[in-house]
Amino acid sequence: MTESDGEEPLQSAGRRWVVAALAVALSLYVLVEVNFSFLSPLKELAIFGGLGLVLCFLSFPIHPSWEYRRWAMVLDWVLVGLATACTGYLLYYGSALGQRAGIYQTPDLVVGAIGLLLVLEATRRSIGLALPILALVFVIYAHEAVARQLPDWLFPHRGQDFGDLIGQTYLRTEGVFGTALGVMFRYVFLFVLFGAFLQASGATGYIIALATRLFGSKAGGPAKVSVLASGLMGSLSGSAVANAATTGTFTIPLMKSIGFRPHIAGGIEAAASSGGALVPPVMGAGAYMMLEIINRNPPVTYLEIVKAALIPAILYYLSIFLLVHFYAKRIDENPEEAASPSGANGSTGWSAGGDVRSGEPPDDEFGLGVAPAATSIFSLEGLTFFGALGSLMVFLVMGNSPFRSVTYSLAFVMAMILANPRIVADVSGRLAGFAVWIAAVLAARYALPLAGTWTDALIWGMAITLLVALGSCRWRKIVLSGFLTSGRGGIPLIVAAACVGIIIGLVSRTGIGTGVPQAIIPLAGSNLFLALLSIMGCSIVLGMGLPSAVSYLLLATVIGPVFADPALGVPILAAHLFIFYFGMMAMVTPPVALAAYATASIAGSGVMQTGVAAFRFSLVGFTLPFMFVYRPELCLMSADGGAPEPLAVMLAVAAACMGVLSLAAAMAGYLFSPLSWLWRCVLFAAASCSLFPDSSAVGASRLSWVDLLGAALLLIVAIVSWRGQTGTGSPESSPARGAG
Repeated sequence: MTESDGEEPLQSAGRRWVVAALAVALSLYVLVEVNFSFLSPLKELAIFGGLGLVLCFLSFPIHPSWEYRRWAMVLDWVLVGLATACTGYLLYYGSALGQRAGIYQTPDLVVGAIGLLLVLEATRRSIGLALPILALVFVIYAHEAVARQLPDWLFPHRGQDFGDLIGQTYLRTEGVFGTALGVMFRYVFLFVLFGAFLQASGATGYIIALATRLFGSKAGGPAKVSVLASGLMGSLSGSAVANAATTGTFTIPLMKSIGFRPHIAGGIEAAASSGGALVPPVMGAGAYMMLEIINRNPPVTYLEIVKAALIPAILYYLSIFLLVHFYAKRIDENPEEAASPSGANGSTGWSAGGDVRSGEPPDDEFGLGVAPAATSIFSLEGLTFFGALGSLMVFLVMGNSPFRSVTYSLAFVMAMILANPRIVADVSGRLAGFAVWIAAVLAARYALPLAGTWTDALIWGMAITLLVALGSCRWRKIVLSGFLTSGRGGIPLIVAAACVGIIIGLVSRTGIGTGVPQAIIPLAGSNLFLALLSIMGCSIVLGMGLPSAVSYLLLATVIGPVFADPALGVPILAAHLFIFYFGMMAMVTPPVALAAYATASIAGSGVMQTGVAAFRFSLVGFTLPFMFVYRPELCLMSADGGAPEPLAVMLAVAAACMGVLSLAAAMAGYLFSPLSWLWRCVLFAAASCSLFPDSSAVGASRLSWVDLLGAALLLIVAIVSWRGQTGTGSPESSPARGAG
């Protein structure tokens, strides 16, 4: 027994309810402040960051094995107090700090130093050591004692003393409370809240039911369910780890039940989950971060980003889908029987959050599990899901800001929750919910000076209704579930963005901000491919261990300026998609493959083995960025960033599809029948031809001779494989060999 065994239930229950209250406060604060902006930028981000730090210290123990030790719990509360004091100091003295022009007093520096340590510790607890170590490296690199001793290849600079470093990174709006945290506050967290309530409405269960109806009886049905469900859910959440944990609970056991080895099942789910942030229209809020970050004249528009991301996202999931299909064909020559979902769990409808083995919702600390099971593809859950995405697109096209658009779509989701008879309340409860909302809107419109329009009143009414619902026995569970999900999902994003802010704040004050572009641009002048390889390596290394949204922010700051030079000849939108993709791929790149870590625990497989499998299944994700840099038509743009020719788009898509098909078949060792290693090598060559074209075009088209060679190689292997299918069976098709 630990020293705190007798106190554990009371301590745990008290902490859980504090966390719940803070999650509610954080969500409602962001909802209101983002839409109405009462506070100065420093103050609003200080509250946002402070709530994130406090939630982190209460939700993530200093070490899992010490979670209920008395001294560890006391330490957590001490850190909560320090985080509150440090952010409160900025609230009280923020205006004065801005007027001191960099001349700081001793209390300022003490508070700043403690605040930086708290940010590093919170980041270590929530996402691991990689990012805090990187931030410390930048702090050391920026200090004057080190800066002037650096060799030329490390970009020496003038450096700063500790007082300047603390001021730059914590006491002003250029570091912790700068661009990274601001993007999380103004864009990303509202999408986390939107996705949480969409999940509470039953959308997760609906997506899996839809995928099951489409693919449940096909070869590798559960794996294809994983691919589709993870893509749809990941676009909303933007978190590969959360996506893998949510959909993987259902799909991984089912994949194992049809013959997929545990590490293969985990690898498929990790690869599919990591690509969710690449899927329009939401892209895990990546589209809106690009709107904020890309510096172009004329400014880039939301529709341009969505169009540019559409075809690459389809190609990525097409590659995983084909690879899954070919693997399933290899592991069983009778896919109709092997892939039956009913044979795996005895039912055709899976509820969001339920146990795939028992059909019961999992236990959680508040006894929630309120999302209804979607049993039909024609249901209110389906209308909620597609209506939410459709309304989001409509509001954006109408010219609303991203945060207003997602707020209006959240109101739509709330209305659908109130209208859905399968949600917990009866008719009177639903009518009462609408009545409270209408009354709150009317009261806000006529009593609140801040609600100058009916849309403003709608937002205020929604916030008031959510608060009232927490006091209702009918609605408390579902509303609290949404707030808790958003709070938990937001913690890693908030603290990681704060930590990335340290790096961003120092990049502009050191030689690395200009040194990296100056080192890579000459290389690009002589060989663009080598320059892209260098950028890919930097992106993967810097993105390891980071949430997807935070990874893009960091990469856009450090690597993005490389593409601003016209010498590269790469359209700026395609360039940002390039680094965005490799930031996502860091989630499945061993040794720090966070998405694979999550799926390995569900699959019961080795972490590294699962990471390698995830890397293999997402391999096209490592080639796609090169494809749309060399073929910008895949991003629906020409080489100069303008509108492409339709024929050029069709040829580029055809060549890319051939490359994806060749690569998937080569890796699975199956096309129409099992393939020997000789024919697999031929397919790898075909994929290389299609995915990495040269500039020797056939006539005036964008199709090159290398593309034609790749098509010819694929056709030869297809004929050989088809003839093998019509002949005698091969021992290579046995499950034991195919699942590897």
